[in-house]
Amino acid sequence: MSIEARGETGLDPNRTEPGTTSDSGPGKPARRSRAAGLFSNVAPPLVVFFAFIAFWYAVSYLFLEESQRFLLPPPHEVFIVSFLDTVNLTEILNGLYSTAQVALVGLIIAIVIGVSFAVLMSLGKWVERSLYPYAVILQTVPILAIVPLIGFWFDFNFRSRVIVCVIIALFPIITNTLFGLQSVDQQMHDLFTLHKASRWTRLLKLQLPHALPAIFAGFRISAGLSVIGAIVGDFFFRQGEPGIGRLLDVYRAALQSEQLFAALFFSSLLGLVVFWFFGLVGHLLTRHWHDTAGRQV
Repeated sequence: MSIEARGETGLDPNRTEPGTTSDSGPGKPARRSRAAGLFSNVAPPLVVFFAFIAFWYAVSYLFLEESQRFLLPPPHEVFIVSFLDTVNLTEILNGLYSTAQVALVGLIIAIVIGVSFAVLMSLGKWVERSLYPYAVILQTVPILAIVPLIGFWFDFNFRSRVIVCVIIALFPIITNTLFGLQSVDQQMHDLFTLHKASRWTRLLKLQLPHALPAIFAGFRISAGLSVIGAIVGDFFFRQGEPGIGRLLDVYRAALQSEQLFAALFFSSLLGLVVFWFFGLVGHLLTRHWHDTAGRQV
């Protein structure tokens, strides 16, 4: 390029200044890449969602007579009951609040007990052989068979519902935490042995940080199970504030399908919120340590 073309300042008019981007610069492809990534993450669930809604409408209007439509009310009627009917919405939200209290208290207790048991079992094989079979038994016993006994022993109130939550949510926390604690590379153990680290130093500075992804995976599984446990407790223990499980039973008996589906929707939403919360917390705690953390949110 000639000097005249550069102008009196001696600057190239086609030059892009630092901090700015042109249409062909790296900024636009980066934005396109982020947009494409967001679209690839959001589009598939949306496609499945709309396909499910279309299938729901088809079953409700094409396969059911009008007199049978109470078996599967169309989505827009469920939406009206869920969000626009203030009386039903208030009743469902009050029941959901009661169930959420039971589920969160039960989940917190299950986390404390489950992590503690897993830590104890990781300290020695004989401890694991002594305790782990009972954790398996607790998982395999049919919960519906022992729920009446829990009511007889602890009364049919809030405490019994929490106990049901703990029993249902405990096992995944124990197994995932124990797996994480025992999966540390042997070379890392040898390094701590070389530095004469105590058992508790090894646990706090090596095993627990390494086990965090597995621990939070167990928390996410148990989050949904605790909501199920709270709803099961609502069905059997009816003293105190009615939970969403009791409302489900009332709506079922009264053949109020719209209210029943609305209650199911909010119950599922509660489990998803708690699941997402532990996924986010686990990602924030482990994203700088583990490559797998970012893929688990």
